[in-house]
Amino acid sequence: MRMTALAAAAFVALASPAFAAPASVDISIAPEFQKKIDKTYGAREATLLTGDLREAVEKALARTPAYDGARIELTLVDAKPNRPTFKQLADKPGLSMESFGVGGASIEGRVVAADGTETPVAYKWYETDLRNAYGNWVWSDATWTFDRFARRLARGGELAQR
Repeated sequence: MRMTALAAAAFVALASPAFAAPASVDISIAPEFQKKIDKTYGAREATLLTGDLREAVEKALARTPAYDGARIELTLVDAKPNRPTFKQLADKPGLSMESFGVGGASIEGRVVAADGTETPVAYKWYETDLRNAYGNWVWSDATWTFDRFARRLARGGELAQR
């Protein structure tokens, strides 16, 4: 009898939404932006940006079962740094990490639900006022854009706009 109760409890726990397959998140970089990264920002920055976007989306989607079993395919279309990247500093000796500007990012993609339904998503935000520029590191405004996009996606805000 005890084994039956344990087996039933395990079945209920595994069948609950908390144990459903989380959404998979695939991040790519648009070819035009990849050229800009290679020429201007440095290849290292592509890894940083895609990692930050993936982390923001996965963290936000972990809080909601709405996308369980879905596939999120995102393309980083553009990003603008707040401070110079290592490559920019190397290419222009007079440039300093004290240099600061407005940044942001642009994201496009689609959500493929578990039932195969595809929904396009897009989000972009660039700071326009230097006084409001966020943070102190190279990709501060871009990271802020990723976090804001991820929160809106998790709430269904991006899907509701389509």
